[in-house]
Amino acid sequence: RLEQGTQRFLVRSLNEFQSIEEMADAIIASVGGQPVYLRDVATVTHGYKEREAVTRVNGREAVELAVYKEGDANTVQLANALSARVEVLRQTLPADTELTPVYDQSKFISSAIGEVRDAALIGGLLSILVLYFFLRDARATYVAGIVIPVSVIGTFMLMYLSGVTLNIMSLGGIALSVGTLVDTSVVILESISKKREAGLGPFEAARTGTSEVATAVTASALTSIAVFFPMVFISGIAGQLFRDQALTVTYGHILSLLVGLTVVPMLVAGRDATGATTAAAAPLNRFARGVAWIGALFGRMGRAISAFFRLIFSPFVWLTQTSYRRLEQAYVPLLVWSLRHRGRVIAAALALSLVTFALVPRLGTELIPQLSQGEYNVDLRLPPGTPLDETDRVVEAAQRSAIQIGGVALSYSVAGSGDRLDANPVDAGENTGKLSITLVPGSGRAEEAASMNALRPRLDMVAGLQYQFSRPSLFTFSTPLEVVVSGYDLERLRTVAEQVRSRMEAAGSYTDIRSTVEAENPEIQIVFDQDRAARLGLKVRDIADRVVTSVRGEVATRYRLRDKQIDVLVRSVDARAASIEEIRHLIVNPGSERPVPLSAVAEVTLSVGPAEIRRIGQERVAVVSASYTGSDLGTAVQDLQDMLAHIDLPPGVSSYLAGQSEEMQDSLRSLAFTLALAVLLVYLVMASQFESLVQPFVILFTIPMGLIGVVWAMFLTHTTIS
Repeated sequence: RLEQGTQRFLVRSLNEFQSIEEMADAIIASVGGQPVYLRDVATVTHGYKEREAVTRVNGREAVELAVYKEGDANTVQLANALSARVEVLRQTLPADTELTPVYDQSKFISSAIGEVRDAALIGGLLSILVLYFFLRDARATYVAGIVIPVSVIGTFMLMYLSGVTLNIMSLGGIALSVGTLVDTSVVILESISKKREAGLGPFEAARTGTSEVATAVTASALTSIAVFFPMVFISGIAGQLFRDQALTVTYGHILSLLVGLTVVPMLVAGRDATGATTAAAAPLNRFARGVAWIGALFGRMGRAISAFFRLIFSPFVWLTQTSYRRLEQAYVPLLVWSLRHRGRVIAAALALSLVTFALVPRLGTELIPQLSQGEYNVDLRLPPGTPLDETDRVVEAAQRSAIQIGGVALSYSVAGSGDRLDANPVDAGENTGKLSITLVPGSGRAEEAASMNALRPRLDMVAGLQYQFSRPSLFTFSTPLEVVVSGYDLERLRTVAEQVRSRMEAAGSYTDIRSTVEAENPEIQIVFDQDRAARLGLKVRDIADRVVTSVRGEVATRYRLRDKQIDVLVRSVDARAASIEEIRHLIVNPGSERPVPLSAVAEVTLSVGPAEIRRIGQERVAVVSASYTGSDLGTAVQDLQDMLAHIDLPPGVSSYLAGQSEEMQDSLRSLAFTLALAVLLVYLVMASQFESLVQPFVILFTIPMGLIGVVWAMFLTHTTIS
């Protein structure tokens, strides 16, 4: 760093120096026959990059190591490998040093996948039990139940071939289809059972019974596929979410159809209950004998399982059959009455449908339900120009406040932006910070909300502090609510944005309100006097370049130290400690006979300017973002639209809503189109099956009837449409 007033600086090749001290003792000029050393006119020191962030874990200052996976890497496998390596490293650390995992995304993924997997297993077992309670035949239940594991294994194979991984959505698709996988087998078993009651042998009953219902069960499977497969083509966020689930359900129905038409009749036709050969003639080849042997094996297993089931589940079977007989006794008179009073039945169904549809607007809408992981984040922002030490003090105080609330297992904070890969380039700088709170195990959404509500009043006590709460998410979304004010005049944008922010605060239903234009950045403004500079023989462009070089510095060369190259930065002003007077007295014409300070050709003042200028569609915009409380996203959007309608916008300024509300509308619009396409495909399948254009409408009429139960269940459980 050159001292003020130095006129000459000569650069030699620095690779010959072995130390920084030798470089300082280098002769750079000769004045009046006397050598001038670099140390005489400059401060030569080893410099390190200025600290840009302060990290704390549970209040103790720490160093963070963030690990990011490659695009095709598996999160859970990588996290498990890293955890094993961390355990090894812990054994080699000093006694006063510890490694603390701050955030592990694989834990939530593994937990969610494990819960979905358990739900699929429990659902499969329950479906098998329900089958047995109604069929009262362990062997038939065993045959129908074998469809589930065979279809699931085949689904895994198709998932592998199509590049679908095991995740929450794909496993959810398997859990969703487990109950319907046995439908085809039950229909085929019922048909075969009727043929056996008619006197046919097992082999012939399996053949004729399966062939009679093959077309019907194929049409049934195709209608289910027609409902789910179009979801593959959904656009936006919904498409990314439901693609794996739609493919998984489609694969499951295809496999269940194939198994039901092949494996089920083969098992039924293997051997009869007495062990006699199913076919009248002897097997013709080894394959037929193998099939008969497999059937006999399943027959012996079926008898053993049947005895076990009768011993354990006989009370449940009696209860199920008794309830079913009473229901049947009540159903037959009700069916007769309905057929005699068709008008009343249709009128009652339509009236109930209208009442239900009138209830839909009260359900509320969201893009996606918030995932509760027992942790939350707080983004903190102080006025621009706040030094890192002050930001660290505020963030540390917020961290202590969160710990004092209780129920905190781990607190992690970062003051400043640092150089992390996920650092936000917009909300970055020494005046920003982030606080991550992990609650004790077992904490849910209620505990998260209570902790956040308790922390908000303490943050409100810090003057000039802006904050925004958020939960860690597996998906990247915009802020729930964003009002975009567009125009050219920054002052008009600021005025309108302030009106929007004030009205949102007055409404009381919005939290974490932030504006991109309400904070101003302190700066030194230099306004050049071009006439005065021209009279002194100076060019404004050269003066500006000189000021930039003096303040920001310029890499003159690079110093080689073994295999490293270190930049040699030359600058005349220390930007961290310089005053406005030092900038005013900066010499803009070094080497001239008459030195000219910057104040002679420019007006240097301390002022404020915009912290940032955002553009959307090449237009300047101000973005007011917020979260909502006490309502759903759809209601919050409607209230905000009504609020914007009462704000008078100056000429050249317009406003519109963005954020998750925009993504939600696009996704719901795409889902509605997919629903209509699914209904059309189902109609086409049934029309080809019935060879009629009218009869499929009888079945399609059950769709709004099914929505009655859905809507009322969502209303009573306070579930939103998402």
